This record gives sequence, C-alpha cells and structure tokens, in this order.
Amino acid sequence: MAKKVRKKRAKPTKKPSSFKISKQNKIILGSLLMLFSIALFFSFVSFYFTWQDDQSLLTEFKVRNEAAQNLLNKFGAAVSHFFMYKGFGVASLVIPGLLFMSGLYRFLSMPAKGLVKKYIWGLLFMIWISVALGFFAAERPLLGGLVGYEINDFLQDYAGKLGVFLLLLFGLIFILVRFFQFSPDGIFEFLKKKVAAFDSKPKKVNSSGTTSDEDSSFEVQLEEDTPVVIDTYTHKNDIPPIEKEPASEGVLEITEPTVDEESIEDLKIEVEKIVEEKEEKDNIADKLVDDFGEFDPTLELGNYKFPHIDLLDQHGATGGITINQEELEENKNKIVNTLKNYKIGIAQIKATIGPTVTLYEIVPEAGVRISKIKNLEDDIALSLAALGIRIIAPIPGKGTIGIEVPNKNATIVSMRSVIASTKFQKAEMQLPIAFGKTISNETFVVDLAKMPHLLMAGATGQGKSVGLNAVLTSLLYKKHPAEVKFILVDPKKVELTLYNKIERHFLAKLPGVEEAIITDNTKVIHTLNSLCIEMDNRYELLKLAMVRNIKEYNHKFKKRKLNPHDGHRFLPYIILVIDEFADLIMTAGKEVETPVARLAQLARAIGIHLIIATQRPSVNVITGIIKANFPARIAFRVASKIDSRTILDAQGADQLIGRGDMLYTQGNDVTRIQCAFVDTPEVDKITEFIGSQRAYPEAYELPEYVGEDSGTSIDYNISERDAKFREAAEVIVTAQQGSASLIQRKLKLGYNRAGRIVDQLEAAGIVGPFEGSKARQVLVPDLTSLDLLLQNEKG
Repeated sequence: MAKKVRKKRAKPTKKPSSFKISKQNKIILGSLLMLFSIALFFSFVSFYFTWQDDQSLLTEFKVRNEAAQNLLNKFGAAVSHFFMYKGFGVASLVIPGLLFMSGLYRFLSMPAKGLVKKYIWGLLFMIWISVALGFFAAERPLLGGLVGYEINDFLQDYAGKLGVFLLLLFGLIFILVRFFQFSPDGIFEFLKKKVAAFDSKPKKVNSSGTTSDEDSSFEVQLEEDTPVVIDTYTHKNDIPPIEKEPASEGVLEITEPTVDEESIEDLKIEVEKIVEEKEEKDNIADKLVDDFGEFDPTLELGNYKFPHIDLLDQHGATGGITINQEELEENKNKIVNTLKNYKIGIAQIKATIGPTVTLYEIVPEAGVRISKIKNLEDDIALSLAALGIRIIAPIPGKGTIGIEVPNKNATIVSMRSVIASTKFQKAEMQLPIAFGKTISNETFVVDLAKMPHLLMAGATGQGKSVGLNAVLTSLLYKKHPAEVKFILVDPKKVELTLYNKIERHFLAKLPGVEEAIITDNTKVIHTLNSLCIEMDNRYELLKLAMVRNIKEYNHKFKKRKLNPHDGHRFLPYIILVIDEFADLIMTAGKEVETPVARLAQLARAIGIHLIIATQRPSVNVITGIIKANFPARIAFRVASKIDSRTILDAQGADQLIGRGDMLYTQGNDVTRIQCAFVDTPEVDKITEFIGSQRAYPEAYELPEYVGEDSGTSIDYNISERDAKFREAAEVIVTAQQGSASLIQRKLKLGYNRAGRIVDQLEAAGIVGPFEGSKARQVLVPDLTSLDLLLQNEKG
C-alpha cells in the first residue's frame, strides 16, 4: 500500500499594507482643496486689476504693516504673480478648476480613475492657450504669461510665424478630436438629417393630380344632387378618412388623418423673435460724469502750488551718517567685557548705526537667562559712560537682545531729508506724516487717518513743539487746501502763531471769531462742542448717502451720485491740534475731557482726527478715557519711569537722550525714532509761500455753538417770526428731531438762520431747551397738535 505523502501547507503571504484615507479625512481634504481653488481663482482674477499696485510689495512680503491690493493681500499678490505673470497667464485659471475637481472627487468619495486623464488634458489645454495668447496677443504679454511668451518666441525663431500658426492649428485639432470626440463624419450626418427632414414634408394633391407642399387637404367638385360614394381609403396607419360637412353647396372637403410620429419630429415650430425693450440710461450720475467729468474739490483753487523743497534747510546733514569705527569697536569691547564679568557669554554681536543711536544686537550663549542681561542695564550704562542706555530683551520678531547706545556725535535729521525721501513722496496714504528716521536710518512715515488719533507727551524742551511742526509740515507738503483743515489750539499763544498766514487756506474756526488760532480756553470749549455738532452732521450725511466712512462718501460725491441740494458737500479732513492739553484740563476739566473723549471715540469714520500734546504726562491729565481712544502715542524724554508707563504703558521714555529722540507705538511694538528738525524760519517761509497765493474768501466755518448759559429765554413776537417758521415746525414735528441741521438740509437754509428758527420754535413751545450736542426734544407729537397750538396763539 502506497504511503500518502502529506503536502505541506503553503504559508499565507502577507498582503502589502495599503494606505487608505478615511471618509472623514476625505471630506476635510476635499473641502480644503475646493476652498483653496476658490481662493486661487479670486486671487488670479484680482491680479489683472491690482498687479501694478502690488508689484512693489513682492519684495516686502515679510513687512506686516504693508498691505497689497489683491483680494488675498500679499499671499494672493505673490501666488498670482508666480502663476499669471511668470507662468501661463489667463490659462492659469485651469489650475483652480483642476484643484476644485480634485476636491469634489474627494469630498463626494467618487472614484478617481478618470482624474489623472483630466489633469493631463487640462495641462495640455493650459499650455496651448498660453502659447496661443502669446502668439495672437504678443503686445499684451500678461495674457499669455512668461511661459507662453517665451515658448512662442522660441518657436518663431525656428519655424516663423506661419509655422507657429500651423502648429497651434494642429494642437487645436488634436484637442478637439481626442478630448471633444470631434470627427468630420458628424458634420456630414448632421447635414444628411437636415436634407431628409426637408424631403419628408407632406404634399398637397390638387384636382389636376399635381402635388403641392402648401396643405394636406384636397377638394372634389361634384354635380348637384349627386350621391357621394367613398370607396375604400388606404392609409399606412389604416385610419379612415374624416368626412366633414360641405363647406359650400356641392363641395365635399376631405382631410387626411393625423401624421405619424416621424412627421411630428420633423415638423419645426417657428418661434417669433422677442424684441427687447430699450433701456434708458436712468443713472443721472453716470451721465453727469460723462458730460462734465468727476467733481474736483480742488478746482476752486486750481492754480494752487504746493510748497517746494527748497523752503526747507539741510541743517548740515548733506553727508549723511558718518561711521566711527573706533567708537563702534570700543563700545563693543565694553559691552562684551561687562557681560563677561557677570559670566554671560556672547555668541554673536551686530551693530546698526542710526542718526543719534546705535543698536547693538547680541545673541547670548545657550543657557543664559534674558532677565539676567536686562538687570544689568545700569552696569552697562556705567561701563559705557553714556546717557540713555536702553535694553530691549528680546527684540520683537528676532532672536536677539538689543542694546541702544547714543552716538557721541549725533546727526541732525532735517525735515528736508524726510520730505524728499521716496517713501514719503510715493506714500499712498490719506494723511501721510513723516516723523523722522529710525535707528536703521529709514524714513518713518505713518498715516494719521489709520492711527486715528495721536497723543504726544514729554518733558519741557524735549521736542514736542518741533514734533507738532513736523506733523503740520508733512500735511502741508502733501495735501491741497480743499482736502484738509486744521483747528489749532495754542494756550501758550506763541507756538502756532505762524500758521495765521494760511488761515483762509487750511484753517477752520467758529463763525464770527476773528482769530483762527484759539488761545482762549472758553473758545476751546465752544470749538470742541462745535466739532461734536459737525461730527453729528457728518454722520447724518453718511447715513443719507448709505456709506460707512468719509473715504466712501467723498468718492461717491466725486462720482456725482450725491445731490448738493440735499445738503451733501465734499467733506475735508479736520485735524484738531492741541499744544498744551494739561493747561486745558486744569482750567476746564470735564468740560474739555467729555467732548474730546466723544470725538476720540466716534470721529474717526467721518474724518475728524485729534493730535494732543502735553508736557505733564500724569494720570489726571492723560486719563483712562483719553488713553483708551488714543492707541497711537509718542513719548519724548520724561523724568521718571512712571511718566513713561503713563504714556506708553511701558518704560523706556525715561532713558531717551532728548533733542527729538522719541518712542512711537501704535498699540504693539515700540519704535525709536529721531524726530525730524524743522526750525521756526522754515515754517515761516512755508506759511508765507502758501499765504501769498489766492485763497478762499473765508476760513472753513464750523457749525455755530450756543452754550447753555447763552440759551434763549426770549418770548419771540409772532410778527417777528421767520417766513419759514411754519414749514420748519412741520419738518421738526414730522421727523420728531429738533436740530438746526435738519432744518438746514430740508429747507436749504443757512446755519445761522436755521439756528434762529430753532430758538423761535423753543419760544413757541414746539421744541425743548438746548441739550449740548444732542438734538432738542420735540414737545409736539403730531401735525394736528401743531395746528391747534398755532391756532391758540392767534386766538
């Protein structure tokens, strides 16, 4: 008996591990791809409208305070520049489409078998479009991108224009045949169907035996009283004919039965062409712009000339900053030796030379505590024998520790150098201000409209007045008199008097006041409350115009979309400058602080900005309400760390060296700047140059303000009432809002006349007494009550 041989079991082979994505991850990945593709699409489309503005920002990608015009900001500008400019131009829009399709496949868990084929065809189609646009639109290289332009240029060098055209034609045929399944047979089949449909139309049989295409019925003429016999009628569907009543004597009308389905399909329906009604161009604003152009607020002073740069002096700064190598080496050795005495090693040190201060950036060895170096501030100052050592530990955004050491020979930063800088001249800001230069010797330019208010503080003689002159000078060099107005408050009576020369160009004042520069504290209170009224009036105009800020409002007004007869007007920026705020707080207190706080909280959107300077940075002057609404602050040298914390919420201002050395913050980092120096004779020359030119008839007039102590209690005689009294009363009662500005807009009156009518309305008992910047209370509920009230007065 044969022995059975037992076969060995084959060991099961391990299946190779496969990477599978869960359904949840597919949904996440798919949604990410779809949203990213949408972002790319809008970025690419936005590129064609913003690429010129964003070109200069491509090299400043890391600078956070620079914003691009692209819908995706600097990321969108960079990505679209790479794909649209350096890549395939308009054809790059295929990329977001492919990414969206990939995301959709993942999101819906669809099998991705045909996705690779779509990618291949999409990329081929993108290259063909890019080269075709490079060939047909060579004068506009942005359409085809750099790839299309270069490939087209390369092919033309070897094949000429005709050869490239034939290659493109072949590529188009290849795409149509392989991707869209195009074939010549399809055209012949289409034409054949059309011919067959024409031949299959039903014919008409006449009594003569001929056929016609006009109708499907025929008539048989019979003699009178002849019986009608209809023999068998053969039809392909075996449907008997339909016998109708004779249409006339001796005439029998016989029609064929309904045609079959094939005839129904071939029967065409004629659709009457719809005539579109002509649309009238009902937008009057567009027509006005076409006829007269946009409104130009500078037209009244169209010949105004901006101050030229030669009005400013060099102040010996023509040679720039001189580098003293011995001083750098000496300071470096002293810093290294001082830290070594406390067993602190330095791995690296770098110096950045500024006009008045040199920044030494050090990288300590591993294991060194930063607080240990920070506590050695006084020891380093002692070893360097220098005034104003400031340690920044660590420097924001860098892994280094900064030690700021004053230069032995400081360089004066002239106002001329910062005004002439490219950064200021090409600044696309609403209210650009050039303060001076940073430690890295860069011109420091900020936008007052984005601050939106500025608080300046420092001890006496440390540069506040020069800083205010630098602010005003920057705006005078950049803005037209129609675009900005100043309200200058100078309790010292000597600091801002030079600006009297430009009163009818740039200054604003209360009605009936002789001097535009305010030195009396009572007038300051009236001016601040008048500004609150101006703010309320402007917000009312913004509400009527349905816009959110002054920029949108003025843009709409320039486009002639706002009617001046409704009270609309071009709104200039108003800048309130107070040179010594502490003096006002001491004499007026809450009467000043309340309107200032209200303006600081609300006025930014309607173009009113505040610049407040004080030499006493104490908590009862710079109160919590003031600080909360002034995120932008400048600190010149102060006496103590407490004063520094009051201004900046950080110490450091007590370690400045004076003479324009200042710290600037806008709520985040603190920047050390050497303020630009502008001397009194320079300001005199600038104001003389502007003041000698043609000006407006009067300074910009603020709304009239009547204080509580000067309110009306006079009982007006009925015969002395204004002719518009009855109309004004109806407007007030209907709107239930007792304000002079409402009467001014509705009845198109001047502010003074509207104010007198409001006083008469108060005397008549229609509106309540004055309540500061608020609208008066309306005491009459409706027009019926108003009629009864006025009738009782007559009776």
